[in-house]
Amino acid sequence: MISSSSDNVKKLSSINRRMFITGSLKFFIMIGLVSRLFFLQVKENKKYLTLSDKNRIREWKLAPVRGEFHDYFGNVVAGNFEAFQLHVIPEQVEDFRYVIYRLKDLLELSDKEFKKVLKKKNEIKPWETLIVSDNLSWNKFSKVNNHLYDLNGVKPVISISRNYPFGDNFTHVLGYVSQANERDIESNEIIKKNFVPGLKIGKVGLEKSFEEELIGKNDIERYEVNAYGRRISQLEFQKGEKGKTLKLTIDTEVQKLANELLKDQAGSICVMDIFTGEIIAMHSSPSFDPNLFVFGISQDDWQIIRNDPLKPLVNKTLQGNYSPGSTIKPIVALSALENGIINTNFTVECTGKKEMYGQTYHCWKKKGHGFVSLRNAMKQSCDTYFYEIARKLGVDKLSETAKKFGLGEKVFGDLFDIEKKGLIPNTVWKKNALGKGWLLGETMITGIGQGYIQTTPIQLCLMTAQIANGGYKIYPKIIANEENKKDQPDDKYVPLYQNSKNISIIQDAMFGSTNEVMGTSYRSRIDNIKYQFAGKTGTAQVKKITERDRELDLKTFEIPYEERDHALYIAFGPYKNPRYALSVLVEHGGNGSTTAAPMAKKLFKLIIDRHTLRQSVNNNTYLEI
Repeated sequence: MISSSSDNVKKLSSINRRMFITGSLKFFIMIGLVSRLFFLQVKENKKYLTLSDKNRIREWKLAPVRGEFHDYFGNVVAGNFEAFQLHVIPEQVEDFRYVIYRLKDLLELSDKEFKKVLKKKNEIKPWETLIVSDNLSWNKFSKVNNHLYDLNGVKPVISISRNYPFGDNFTHVLGYVSQANERDIESNEIIKKNFVPGLKIGKVGLEKSFEEELIGKNDIERYEVNAYGRRISQLEFQKGEKGKTLKLTIDTEVQKLANELLKDQAGSICVMDIFTGEIIAMHSSPSFDPNLFVFGISQDDWQIIRNDPLKPLVNKTLQGNYSPGSTIKPIVALSALENGIINTNFTVECTGKKEMYGQTYHCWKKKGHGFVSLRNAMKQSCDTYFYEIARKLGVDKLSETAKKFGLGEKVFGDLFDIEKKGLIPNTVWKKNALGKGWLLGETMITGIGQGYIQTTPIQLCLMTAQIANGGYKIYPKIIANEENKKDQPDDKYVPLYQNSKNISIIQDAMFGSTNEVMGTSYRSRIDNIKYQFAGKTGTAQVKKITERDRELDLKTFEIPYEERDHALYIAFGPYKNPRYALSVLVEHGGNGSTTAAPMAKKLFKLIIDRHTLRQSVNNNTYLEI
């Protein structure tokens, strides 16, 4: 009995202990659950509310509206249009194979296009956007929208894309836009901040130079989605900001004429206001249609442009380094006058060649020009005269004057990253660059624009403008509504001369070259004083002329294209009251008098006819024509 009672007490004690432990466990579990619930619902309320909202609310950044480019008269030369795009985010698609084949049928994609889309999909991360098409027709865009109920993860997008209404006329000024790549995004914080799939950014030209002003800010759309990720309703729309509209100094009509004049030829035409430095036209030929690059250029189009022997991808106005030929002679003559080496009465006898230390230096005229003064030497472009004054002057003094007038330096500073400086040689340069001393013969050929000397067409235009305005420094600009970054007051010009009479002598000599019998560009003159201009022809050799070449004396069309001389011409007008300067260069065009000068004649008629219209926009107080 005692043993049975003791067993019952033990069992009861064991049961009570188990119940206590179980109860304690339940209590602590309950406390834990309550604490966790309190923590989640009170302490972490904001966090999970945000996560909930992220599942329920989606944010969609739209492509920013890019700023436009207008010409001087307000015509849109780089604008925008609505492009219909189709995006797919692979990780949001339940059955990618089904969706992509449905899209192939709806968009009527060819096998080649379809393979391209699949290739793109394999190159991106699952969470990145796959752009199936970035320029759909309205019909196809509507068709996809009508089938969205069956296309999970597909987003029809109305985006903004670039349009260049004047085609190849402004390509080498504006450049073009194309889709931003990984390098573009990583190297520019503004692009990174505004990036959306399919964003187009400037790749070259002013489109690239002013990217940060042009890009604008994104529109942001917030909307509610259901459990399947489909849009239910729009909650908020945050309006972005359009990029800045930039006004060019360029006149589209003059730019178009420059394009027409250089059709099927390689070369450059520049036109500049000699007082304000405004670029009226700046064309490099051949050009190409920048619209081809907006949605990605096709392989066929790219091969045509890349393999063109006239090199349309090269901006010859800014990148082309050319011997200036006889267009340098006004600077040679001015330098000799400024340094007191010669005066207007200084004469040289030209017999067609000059012997110096066993070397023969030829004049372009076989039988020579006889005795010539500075004015006649400029008018007839006598090489012998300029050999002699260059010899007496020396290359260092010539280099100093040339640099004063804008040669050997970038005209636009850092505005165009492709612009070349050219080369104005001197004795120090040769010693440092080539480790050799300067030779007298090199000075002589520099005096006719050959040898080491290299200039760009825009530099020659600036040089001419500064001769035309009386010898004063100007700062060229191509953006009309951008502040001039140089600290140069509008009403004060720095003189580049020591004696203003020397500038007048050069202007008069250039007048004779164009408007008097025996002048090298006499056949391109305009007798009407309203359009009358002064200029200087130039012919730059691209290969050494041998004695056999001189004996053959072939016409330009008889010489292989790549061996023909470059044709150049510089001019300013109207002569009585100058306002505009220009430079013309035609690669392998033969000679300046027959190829380049006639282009200037056509240009001046249009430029001067449009002057009054330009002044009505400009409203400045510079001299009227």
